[in-house]
Amino acid sequence: MAKLMYSVTMSLDGFIAGPGGDMSWMTPYLGPNPYVDEVIGEIGSLLVGNRTFRGDDPYKDTPSEGEPFGGGWSGPQIVLTHHVPEAHWPGITFVSDFAEAVRQAKEAAGDKYVNVLGAQVARQCLAAGVLDEVLTLIAPVLLGDGVRLFAQPGGRTVGLERIHLSGAPLASMLRFRVRPAG
Repeated sequence: MAKLMYSVTMSLDGFIAGPGGDMSWMTPYLGPNPYVDEVIGEIGSLLVGNRTFRGDDPYKDTPSEGEPFGGGWSGPQIVLTHHVPEAHWPGITFVSDFAEAVRQAKEAAGDKYVNVLGAQVARQCLAAGVLDEVLTLIAPVLLGDGVRLFAQPGGRTVGLERIHLSGAPLASMLRFRVRPAG
């Protein structure tokens, strides 16, 4: 059965997007990374938040614009949205119900990972107890403002167990298993 993994690139001060959802800050830190390439090969589907799906692209103005992982991955994408478009998008399924989106993403992934993209969807996955892992690439930059990796009004502690730590020329990588609540 598929596991859910939230993968994200983050500034050292904890932001995954700059003010207004700006992703251009990330462009200098995209590049060859054998560990990331290995993880991408383990992904069977994407579970994407609508804001992330329609948002800024760090590959903007390049041949890889609009492609997951800059064209390094292709497959089924499930987009969680309150407003399902009427138009058909090849390879993309829009779903308005969280539980149904997770079910479809897991089914599409088979024995591989469902890669969660978007802070809001990741927070919902944590709240529902369905997120299994978090892979964070830490870029050597401070943004000062933007979208936090994890923001929970009123606070919430989520236990994690480190399962991987490595460095690459453009980012440090930390991979964690989410510990069950309680």
